[in-house]
Amino acid sequence: MKVGIVGLGLMGGSFGMALRKYKIASKIVGYDHNPWHQKEAIELKLVDEIVTLEELLKVDIIILSIPVDAIIAFLPKLIPSAINNTTIIDFGSTKEMIVKSIPNELKKNYIPAHPMTGTEKFGPSAAIKGLYEHKTMVLCDIENSGEVHKNRAIDIFSKLQMKLVFMNAYEHDIHACYMSHLPHAISFALANMVMNHESPKDIISLAAGGFKDMSRIAKSSPNMWCDIFRQNRVNLLEGLTLYENQIGKIKKMLEDEDYENIEEWMKKSNTLHDIL
Repeated sequence: MKVGIVGLGLMGGSFGMALRKYKIASKIVGYDHNPWHQKEAIELKLVDEIVTLEELLKVDIIILSIPVDAIIAFLPKLIPSAINNTTIIDFGSTKEMIVKSIPNELKKNYIPAHPMTGTEKFGPSAAIKGLYEHKTMVLCDIENSGEVHKNRAIDIFSKLQMKLVFMNAYEHDIHACYMSHLPHAISFALANMVMNHESPKDIISLAAGGFKDMSRIAKSSPNMWCDIFRQNRVNLLEGLTLYENQIGKIKKMLEDEDYENIEEWMKKSNTLHDIL
């Protein structure tokens, strides 16, 4: 089976590593508009070779590991691949707008997916072994996909020892907002607040575990995350409103010196990790 990976950064590069480790693909080819990414991906052996769009359309499976707006823009270019019965899987962090943008010619070939894994780093050098193993892969609306393509996707992700979760794209975007998109917005906000208030020298000397943990994902690609925020705007606005309500609660309790209820408020939040 020949697999083509579009986008050779953290997600695409790490997926190439996983395919190679588990001997899932007979050949792994890459497609990326960035010549430096192409060169680095070959040097790091993330893919076997870089191909043209025409060559990409002839593989058995195409993985789209590019920003969400780029996925939508790229879809019309993939229409000829349907003739070859190619399975197309996108790894976008949002799903509803992507699903609505799938050309009719590709719908039976298409698998909307979201691997719940990653780091704040990007580019081919960010690729790491084991990124996908034992992680959750969300598959959306696959009742609209052809049997061959569903089976191919499920087989690959099962061989990578991933946990498969099935839901519709609308539900996915709500859940992804609270589990991923809202935390990123909060992290960006915290980093900006501190940069506007503190001197860089003080940040370096005093930043400890709590701040580093919360601000780590603020190092994520602004280009990629701006696209995600745009596509999941409605859910993110609702999430930010609910977050503001929680901040309002702790602010009011502090103003009232209501430390008994502050402690109860904290205890309630502790129960989250009984679930996780």
